[in-house]
Amino acid sequence: MSSGEEQTLLLEDELLLQNENNGLHTGDGSVDINGMAVLKQKTGNWTACSFILGNECCERLAYYGIATNLVTYLTGKLHEGNVSAAKNVNIWAGTCCFTPLIGATLADAYWGRYWTIFVFSTIYFIGMCTLTLSATIPVLKPAECIGSLCPPATPVQYGVFFFGLYLIAFGAGGIKPCVSSFGADQFDATDPKERVKKGSFFNWFYFSINIGCLVSSSLMVYIQDKAGWGLGFGIPALFMGIAIAIFFSGTPLYEFCLVYVKRLESKFMLTYLFYLICQRSTGKKVSTDLKCLDKAAIMSEAEIKGGDFSDPWRLCTMTQVEELKILICMFPIWATSIVFSAVHAQMSTIFVEQGMQMDKTIGSFNIPPASMITIDVISVIFWVPIYDRIIVPIARKFTGRERGFSELQRMGIGLFISMLSMTAAALLEIKRLQLVKELGLVGDAVAVPLSILWQIPQYMLIGTAEIFTYIGQLEFFYEQSPDAMRSLCSALSLLAASLGSYLSSFILSMVTYLTTTGGKTGWVPDNLNAGHLDYLFWLLAGLSFFNLLIYTVCAKRYKEKKAS
Repeated sequence: MSSGEEQTLLLEDELLLQNENNGLHTGDGSVDINGMAVLKQKTGNWTACSFILGNECCERLAYYGIATNLVTYLTGKLHEGNVSAAKNVNIWAGTCCFTPLIGATLADAYWGRYWTIFVFSTIYFIGMCTLTLSATIPVLKPAECIGSLCPPATPVQYGVFFFGLYLIAFGAGGIKPCVSSFGADQFDATDPKERVKKGSFFNWFYFSINIGCLVSSSLMVYIQDKAGWGLGFGIPALFMGIAIAIFFSGTPLYEFCLVYVKRLESKFMLTYLFYLICQRSTGKKVSTDLKCLDKAAIMSEAEIKGGDFSDPWRLCTMTQVEELKILICMFPIWATSIVFSAVHAQMSTIFVEQGMQMDKTIGSFNIPPASMITIDVISVIFWVPIYDRIIVPIARKFTGRERGFSELQRMGIGLFISMLSMTAAALLEIKRLQLVKELGLVGDAVAVPLSILWQIPQYMLIGTAEIFTYIGQLEFFYEQSPDAMRSLCSALSLLAASLGSYLSSFILSMVTYLTTTGGKTGWVPDNLNAGHLDYLFWLLAGLSFFNLLIYTVCAKRYKEKKAS
């Protein structure tokens, strides 16, 4: 054996030395916050994740405590018009979906997930407190309306409110892509039993999100409407503080994914080290796909003679090339999730408008159409335990997979169910329009005697689709992304949700434009009794069908990355 081969084996042994601990330590090289090796029995696993799930539940309660009823505050307290208020809410919501790219970049390239969560949680909490002060301190509160006269808010009042609001957007976006990835890091990827638990973690993570959302969309909205906005913003701020306290209380139990690389003088050894890391990071040897990108890691004769290998713009490592290949291969899967997000966006828009034209009374109680979204949340909360405890074990017997379904299979099932939700909405609208014609209400913008509870199936189907597609996305972007880019890839799912909302708006604008030419009423007029909302639902169902076909082709061609 040559000396070069001996050095290579020594190097590989050094990289794997941290795994040789007779099972006492994690096999993936995890350490504690001080950089010391951790014992599997005392750190990580569900014990550590309980703090992360508690943090997520409280943080989402705080977020939705602001977001759910924000348009009401803008119109009722800041005295904005409907268009201006809707525009401000949409811009803020869009910002919340784009800022995760900032947090993810900082987490993967500089600070790590734990410290990124620390910094952005602090910003988040400051924003919540600022918002609470703007609704509590008299000089910062806009004047109340006197009859029909509503004095506009002063520049200072606007400034303080929106400063707090966008601090929340920046803070929430910064931690969103980090928390789920940090929670998954608590499970040893080299342990088959813990890999199964990691799949369960994503289910319960999404469950925690919806518990927080359920409390906010019911209790917090009631408090804001009945007890005032000072308390209505103060309670979410308090829960954000609790979320931070819960997260950092678990610090001694957390496992951190760190890789120590010894500096080598030999250029050959350094190159081979990159090869080893690349092979372990991707779960396979250097790929033969997209060979054109390999040129970025090849030195020219002039560069070899010059001996300067430090310019990252002229020479990349094989690891960097392989990471780019992984991202390019993941792109088609990511792109197909945009249509699903567009379908999901109908719950807060077209579904609500459909519900407004139906019978909303149950005895003496009047159901607000927007509150029907609670059915979606309840559906998620109902299905997560069933999926995790019943469906996965049954599916495991047939597929032989640890998690029952692969991430790609799981997302595909969700895309199919989302198509069914649009079909259910279309069938309900057909029935509603039949009643409109039978009762002669075509020219009247009034509700028909058809209970709004008939919307339950379409909301439940959307919730069921979330269990498969959204949670499948969390798993997919975590497991299939390069190890050093997991936070950034997790942010891509949030970006898809944002683009899905934009796509939904684009579809609605195009449908309105094309169906109203020549003075026609159109599919979605102000008076839905004179329109054809069912055609819009069929269009979305058809779009979902073709998106599913494209997804199936992309999923079959995708080469899954093996567990790290």
